[in-house]
Amino acid sequence: MRILFILFSAALFSIYLFPQDNTGGIRKGPDFTLEDLSGDFVELNQEVGEGPILLSFWATWCKPCIEELDEYKKIYNDYKDKGFKMFAISTDDENTVAKVKPLVKSKGYNFPVLLDTNSDAVRLYYAQSIPYSVILDKDGMIIYSHLGYMKGDEVKVKNIISSQIGK
Repeated sequence: MRILFILFSAALFSIYLFPQDNTGGIRKGPDFTLEDLSGDFVELNQEVGEGPILLSFWATWCKPCIEELDEYKKIYNDYKDKGFKMFAISTDDENTVAKVKPLVKSKGYNFPVLLDTNSDAVRLYYAQSIPYSVILDKDGMIIYSHLGYMKGDEVKVKNIISSQIGK
């Protein structure tokens, strides 16, 4: 009985730590400061307030990540003028980070790309695998997170962002 209680408690606790596909705003998204491709620093807390924010953790060597970013580019273009923000957070390390800027340019990504070569944001958001997406509401609360990418996943992301616009 004690083991069952411990397992139940651990499962309940993990729900609060690692929200998946949730829309309840369980916890505030941790703040971070990362460098963008221009060498400027972006602090997440300074970006919160206007509308939803999509964080997409990815890497240049991850094919599903690139497919997902191609879809997110469409969503970004649809909602960027309505308070929506997106940050593509590259998890490339010092061995592959030089490939980020050329790939972003070749794909025509017009959303901000941040470099997390030390995995600082990765650790804060428990992004243990990529692609990994997180949506924050205008108050900075995590309202959705999703690990992996399959064609069609972007529909749910778009629906959540659309529902958050103007709230």
